[in-house]
Amino acid sequence: METDADADAEAGGDGSNEVRVWLVERTYSDDEQNLVILVYATPDGERYFRKERALTSFTDQRDTTAALDVSADNLGTVEDPEEREQYAAEASRVADEHDPDDPI
Repeated sequence: METDADADAEAGGDGSNEVRVWLVERTYSDDEQNLVILVYATPDGERYFRKERALTSFTDQRDTTAALDVSADNLGTVEDPEEREQYAAEASRVADEHDPDDPI
């Protein structure tokens, strides 16, 4: 059974250049894959980390946490200014209301 920590390790999180990102978006796939797509972003909204989880994994006691520490090498750049602003606002809100390890 994969945990969020396992997924972080797979993402290259070795502690040397990790960046904290906050949950800004949770969507569901439109196809038959039954995926939940989690998007985490930096507080400035400029970088993001996308994580896909099988919908069934939400029933096996793995929590989705408010924040993750991921390798900077695994972060994408948010190009759209409106999306960047939206991510920044949501990341700030989540950071203000939750501790990083809070289930959300």
